[in-house]
Amino acid sequence: MTTKPASGADLLDLAPVMPVVVVDDPATAVPLARALVAGGLPGVEITLRTPGALEAIERVAGEVPEAVVGAGTVTTPEQASAAARAGASFLVSPGCTPRLSAAVAETGLPFLPGVSTVSEALELLERGVHEMKFFPAEASGGAAFLKSLASPLPQARFCPTGGITVDSAPSYLALPNVGCVGGSWLTPSSLIEVGDWDRVTELAREAAQL
Repeated sequence: MTTKPASGADLLDLAPVMPVVVVDDPATAVPLARALVAGGLPGVEITLRTPGALEAIERVAGEVPEAVVGAGTVTTPEQASAAARAGASFLVSPGCTPRLSAAVAETGLPFLPGVSTVSEALELLERGVHEMKFFPAEASGGAAFLKSLASPLPQARFCPTGGITVDSAPSYLALPNVGCVGGSWLTPSSLIEVGDWDRVTELAREAAQL
């Protein structure tokens, strides 16, 4: 059984890549999570973009103890509470507001709030938050943008997500202020639909070596 993260720092240190997963059918969540874990990626971020996302989180939390399952695309206080009740071990948002931040704090779960500007990062640092999601990474300046933040904001660490591929991931992971990257290339719908879990494990194994 994998030790559950106690902080944002723990999340960034789980593995080089955090799989970002869209689950349409909750029945696929457990074998998908097992395939990712088998490849060396214990963290699984299931985005709250589909009606079955919460059920998927609940299933993985209950049936795959070696996985660290969290909820992504958390945009409202209600979603934060629902994800916590479903068994999520962490929460990730594309952005952050005071109301959302307060709701997440009530859950007690590790949280990666999303930022895409220097001012947003500074605001979180003022609140004592040092681990953040950089989103949408490629559209917001990519690795070059994060590299430029390393000197003025050395206390900030990021999980860039959005448009990152297996080819571009190394340029992010080479930066001192990047702990891991979020990647959706590991779980394309084409593999999930046919249940090609062996291929998912292969992709996860490659990503774990980045």
